[in-house]
Formats: sequence, C-alpha cells, structure tokens
Amino acid sequence: MTYQELVQIPMIKTMLPGPIASRIIAQDEEYTSPSYTRFYPLVVRRGKGAIIEDVDGNLFLDFTSGIAVCSTGHCHPRIVDAIKKQSELLLHMSGTDFYYAPQADLAKKLALLAPGTSPKKVFFANSGTESVEAAFKLARYHTKRKQIISFFGGFHGRTMGSLSLTASKTIQRKGFGPLIPGVSHAPFGNCYRCPVNMTFGTCGIACVESIEKQLFRHTVSPDEVAAFVVEPIQGEGGYVVPPLEFHRDLKALAEKHGILYIADEVQSGMGRTGKMFAIEHFGIEPDIICLAKGIASGLPLGAMIAKSEIMDWPKGSHASTFGGNPVACVAALETITLLEEGLMDNAQHVGEFLFELLLALKDKHGLIGDVRGKGLMLAIDLVKNRESKEPAGVERDAIVQACFKKGLLLLGCGLSGIRFCPPLIIKDHEAATAVKILDEVLSELKG
Repeated sequence: MTYQELVQIPMIKTMLPGPIASRIIAQDEEYTSPSYTRFYPLVVRRGKGAIIEDVDGNLFLDFTSGIAVCSTGHCHPRIVDAIKKQSELLLHMSGTDFYYAPQADLAKKLALLAPGTSPKKVFFANSGTESVEAAFKLARYHTKRKQIISFFGGFHGRTMGSLSLTASKTIQRKGFGPLIPGVSHAPFGNCYRCPVNMTFGTCGIACVESIEKQLFRHTVSPDEVAAFVVEPIQGEGGYVVPPLEFHRDLKALAEKHGILYIADEVQSGMGRTGKMFAIEHFGIEPDIICLAKGIASGLPLGAMIAKSEIMDWPKGSHASTFGGNPVACVAALETITLLEEGLMDNAQHVGEFLFELLLALKDKHGLIGDVRGKGLMLAIDLVKNRESKEPAGVERDAIVQACFKKGLLLLGCGLSGIRFCPPLIIKDHEAATAVKILDEVLSELKG
C-alpha cells in the first residue's frame, strides 16, 4: 500500500468480487463447509491497522476487526515482533503437561487485572466457546449443582455446552438437539425492546424479578442452580446494553441463593468498551469471567478467570492441548500492554465521538431507531417504524452490502442491528469516514 493509497481509504478499483476473488470463492465453495456465514464476497490478502486489502487490490476500512478480534489493529508491529521472537524459541509444548514463562506470565497478568479483590486463577483455552465450556464445567463441579440459567438473545458459542446456553438465533440450535440438559433461559435487560413489555424506571427490573417469580417458583429450584451465564453487553444478539440495575440485581439474586455469576466477556472484554472488562461499567465482581476474541490480537486464545476458591477442580479434570500456546500468550501480553498504554483510552474517546456522529445520523434518517453501546462496541438498530420498533432486517442487510461495495466493512447483529467494532487504534477521521459512507448509503436507500 502506497502513502497515496493510505490517505484515500477506502479505494475500490474493481467490481466486487474482483476476478481473483471470484476464483478463490469458487474454490472455497467447492471444498469448504457450507455452514460458514460469509455475508459479502470479501477475499482478504492482507491487513494493516484498520485497513484491509483484498486479493484484487481493493482497500477497505475495517469496522469489524475480524469480529472484534484484532483489537490492536491488523498486524500491529509490536504484536508481530513479539510473535516472531517467540516463534524462534518455542512454538508448542502443551501448557497442561509442562511449564513455560509466557503462560505463567499471562495467567498472573489476567488474574491481577480481573475486577475485584478476590485472588484469581486462570484456565487457558483456544477460543470463546472453549472458555465458556470450561466455565460451565467448573460451575457444576464447584457447586455440585446441575442447573444453569442464561439469557434470551445471548450468544456463548456453538459447541454443545455453550450452544445449550446460546439463545440468539434458532438457526444456531436447529437440528442439533438434544442439547445439554439443565439449561433454562431468562429475559435479558433490553430496554429498547423490553422482553416483558414494561418501561424502564417503573418496571423494578422485571426481567430479573421474573427469574425469582417465574423460574424459581415453577420450573427450577434455586438451590439446584449452579450459575447465571450472562454477557455484560450482549454481542451477537444486538450489542444490547442493559441498565446498571440489571447486573446489580442479578448479582444480588445470585448471592442470595449461592449461585455463581459468570460474565461472558468474549466479545465485550479486553478494552473494547473503554474498560478492560465491560462488567466494570456495572460495578460487579464476577465469580468467573470468559475471555477470547480481542485477547491476543488475532491469535487463537481463550481464557477463563475464576476466583481461586472456586477453581477447585483436581488435576486431570479439565485440560487443553493447545490452550495457552506460548506464541498466543506473548501476543496477549503485548496486546494488554498496548491496551494499558492508551488503546483503552482511545476506545473511550473515539467511541464517544462515533456515538455522537451516529446520534446525528439518527436525527437525519428515520430508519435508525436506536443508537447504543459503550466505547468502540456500538450499534444502530434499524426499524420500519420508530413507534412500533418493528425490526428492519431486510433493510439492514441491504445497507451492510451497500457499505461493502463502497469500501466499508460492517457486520449485522441481532434482528436488525449494525455493529461497529473497529480496531481500537482508529482515529476520529476514520470514524467520520465510516459514518459518511453509511450516510450516503442510507440516503440512497431512502431516495
């Protein structure tokens, strides 16, 4: 990429997909699982910062960061340098059977970063779904209880245990039953589309109250519930930010009945919301935290952080061959350093700037019903009518596709949301460019 190209991002030179991309897509579709959800025909050659170059030389402004993974931007030089140095020393030795410094150093760092004053321990995995599976197993082992409660709209992964907790879209569960028994779902604190048809401020946080008044009264005894599994801010389900009282009341209910509080921070954690963990916005110390995505700037790594008194399972009860890989661990350590040196602050600053731009866009375009989020975990919700709040899912899909053709990479979320989860390195002018493109697309759709 030349300097002239870098200052003219995005830059679309060919039809999309271009000729080289078309050949690769054809090969991919012949040999790759049809279950993957490719939403537009992007074939990536390389990435740098917030810029993606496809195989035909088209340049895109990336507001997906690989689904909130590349938190420090694509191929940050300090991350790449850390990976190169470690790869010359040790690629793998399995941290479940042997010791090495990168895993021990990262475990200490995460344990000290986690909210609250309780001592913590860390289990390493390869992904978000694996970290959730580990939390699921640990909660049952520690409490000797079998029941788990998660929330409608939540996404926790696609392997059998985490899928049993997931309640985002039926397509994710259809055809895979029976799932893991002992899982119930409760309404999440979505005040824009209240699941119990009430109004915040007068509802008494009825979604949490319904757990005690409905679930605990009719179907699940609280003394059999091992854990609540909840996203501080729902991710795939719509970037839904609940009111402060939701998590505080849920934590109080958990403590009342001896239920563990598991915060799934796979998408919301690692600085994306302007704090290291999104749950910090709510003043809660979880019993267990699940991490992945942004933890290692693109390398596969998951982590489960639990209070030391809770992580009481014996040797051999749970392990992972590749979890805590030394190369991934050094990438994570450098990622955390970059977050602490300024990227979390940048997420807060640029997030506030982007939020205001999106609010102004809402004033201009009636299709936008809601703007929500924290830091650089933001979304707009598209509606056919602001009064009825009927989701405009078809329109959302058309907008994401049109933005792609103009060189802006976005992803949907929930029924009709568009998420903004760019690398945490982005600047105000890049946020302004993204909103300008979105404004053009909305105007063209309207006109």
